[in-house]
Amino acid sequence: MPQPLAGVKVADFSHVMAGPFCSHLLRMLGAEVIKIESPSGDAMRNYGPFRDLDGIAPAFIAANVGKKSIVLDLKSEGGREVATRLIRESDVVLENFRPGVMARFGLGYEVCRQLRPAIIMCSVSGYGQKGALRDLPAIDNIVQATSGMMASNGGPEDPPSRVGWPVVDTYTGTLAALAIIAAILQRDRFGAGQYIDVAMLDASVVLLTALATPYLVTGQVLPRTGDTGYSGAPTAGLFSTADGTRISLGAVQNNQFAALCRIIGRPELATDPRFASPPARAEADNAAFLRDVLTKVFATRSGRDWESTLSAQHVPCGLVRDIGEVCDQVRGAERGLIQPTAIAGVHSSGAAPAYVNAGFVFEHDGPGVRGSAPLHAEHTREVLQTLGYDESGIEQLIASRAVGVRSP
Repeated sequence: MPQPLAGVKVADFSHVMAGPFCSHLLRMLGAEVIKIESPSGDAMRNYGPFRDLDGIAPAFIAANVGKKSIVLDLKSEGGREVATRLIRESDVVLENFRPGVMARFGLGYEVCRQLRPAIIMCSVSGYGQKGALRDLPAIDNIVQATSGMMASNGGPEDPPSRVGWPVVDTYTGTLAALAIIAAILQRDRFGAGQYIDVAMLDASVVLLTALATPYLVTGQVLPRTGDTGYSGAPTAGLFSTADGTRISLGAVQNNQFAALCRIIGRPELATDPRFASPPARAEADNAAFLRDVLTKVFATRSGRDWESTLSAQHVPCGLVRDIGEVCDQVRGAERGLIQPTAIAGVHSSGAAPAYVNAGFVFEHDGPGVRGSAPLHAEHTREVLQTLGYDESGIEQLIASRAVGVRSP
């Protein structure tokens, strides 16, 4: 059986992270993604400290494996003409320029709909296509600030803190992919195309639902709890162990608390009236007592020992690992999360480059793609040929610099 989105063609005008991560997920599910790049290329091609990988940086690989790259100068008549041919043959148009830019190129939704009445067009921006905030510049760390995300991190006395990876971009792309798949289903069932407006601010608030909804219901902003879970339980937090590692504990239910007490050799705490319920354990004096007990006992054994012992008794816990340890762990887990890839144009020195797949498992014909992230303009000639250009027409476009191709 083909993958779920086999036969779906995406004209992807997006760049950097939020848009490309959206089309990355679509590609993982079988869509053909034509990545339209400017003559200077996607900025993520040279992002990060790895100068030997300029042009195909890890940050670029993360969201572009298996796509086809063509270079169009959308400021030129020839570049726009190629774009219109591509849109006519596409199911989805994706873009994340500033609001209004696609229309100025002559490629706004009304034009796209005339070219292909059943087209699905998705525009990703910082604050949406309408409203007072529409024209404000936005990148991941800015929207982390304006969405309430930074103010939600850390403990009550800590300054606002950025989440240490582009969480807004990544989740915005995920939400955009969900919206596009929903629109494809809607079109296939009811026959109409769709325009989708995805804002990074909106996506961030959705991601913060666990904080936003209590405020919307009660009018009160939940306090920041640092390393302690939102339960406020003293048995839900980080503890240092004998080997210097830290373990995250989440014993919030009564049966979990009782099991924890048995494991640490303090079974009497489970029947002590001061600790008989989650609210009782969260009272200031009782919580301080329990944290002191746990701090001392966790310092007596290694983190891995505690993780193994607690997990065996179904007490939620986990050793704090860095991303390298996690990747090494899940690479061999046979769930397909880590997939091998090549690095186009780069000869590997014994490394085994890979990318992160879509994050869920099908019984058959699930997500994933073979191949590498494309070199800049790697597929321009190929795509132009599929659009009906003959060799003479292609050479004319190249000569006018309306398109870019790679040197042989």
